[in-house]
Amino acid sequence: MKRDEAGEFIYGHHASVEALKSKQEINKVWVQTGLQDKIRNEVLQLAKKRGLVVQQAPKSKLDELTDGGNHQGVVLSVAAFEYASVDDLFDQANQKNEAPFFLILDGIEDPHNLGSILRTADAAGVHGIIIPKRRAVQLTATVAKTSTGAIEHVPVARVTNLATVVESLKKRGVWIFGTDMSGEDYRHWDAKGATALIIGNEGKGISPLLKKKVDGMLTIPMIGHVQSLNASVAASLLIYQGYNSRHPL
Repeated sequence: MKRDEAGEFIYGHHASVEALKSKQEINKVWVQTGLQDKIRNEVLQLAKKRGLVVQQAPKSKLDELTDGGNHQGVVLSVAAFEYASVDDLFDQANQKNEAPFFLILDGIEDPHNLGSILRTADAAGVHGIIIPKRRAVQLTATVAKTSTGAIEHVPVARVTNLATVVESLKKRGVWIFGTDMSGEDYRHWDAKGATALIIGNEGKGISPLLKKKVDGMLTIPMIGHVQSLNASVAASLLIYQGYNSRHPL
């Protein structure tokens, strides 16, 4: 995670523009010296609208701030990302007059996976994501960059104990589904109604304790030599099956 004393850095065109359009607290905007394109103009217009300080800086400075990341000539210094509560996730669904559709990420460690999952979740109308406070990636600048701005639109709740939260969700009428090699073919999954989907750790999958608490297990059939998928790829397939069942043609 890239930090300065005030918080973290967001960089790149899409991530920066979405942050500037959101209510995210932004401390400072850096734009690469001599950059003359639509990216720069859009960023400057949004920064001016919000009354933010914009500083010109050479590419070498932006490379240093982002540890050599693909900043596209734009870097924002932002306050640390704020987490939602589980109640906020329910509110998100209520505001859209929809049955809740949540993701529970059990120990996702790769920030690129979390960013990609956020991006898919936003595209498919997921109302929120729940992650654990420990042994998992948190909301970072890399996550924000990979999400291409989706981090500003999908609330993320951070909780101490996923098992306790799953029990609480079930008491509130949410059906819990997990993933396992011996589960039901995901193409038959009907995610209508209040639903939460657990995506497991990249290597270990879902923890045994959470497996005991699910209402149903799903599996993605594979006929190739490699019998596993990247966590964000598997999540995308499952999320869109959930979308398809909730929004039939």
